[in-house]
Amino acid sequence: MSTLHVLSHSPFGDSRLASCLRVLGEQDALLLCGDATYALQPGSVPFDTLQGSGLKLFVMAEDIQARALQAPDWAEAIDYPAFVELSIRHDKVNTWL
Repeated sequence: MSTLHVLSHSPFGDSRLASCLRVLGEQDALLLCGDATYALQPGSVPFDTLQGSGLKLFVMAEDIQARALQAPDWAEAIDYPAFVELSIRHDKVNTWL
């Protein structure tokens, strides 16, 4: 059973990203949206952690663009229709509020 984990809070404000990474299963995926996209700032601890994780990582294209960031080649930038498709593809969706 696979889960899409959706994270929208900045990785610099609390430990949600670290908690999420601890429970990610082999077939799970992570979607960064909103301020969670700041995790993709090159040279930051969250960036380095995600880069070496080997997980399926997605990022909302409009959120990363609004923060003047770029999706690295190991993360896939998606739009809202792709988000819906990603949600359907997984058995569960867990939003880290």
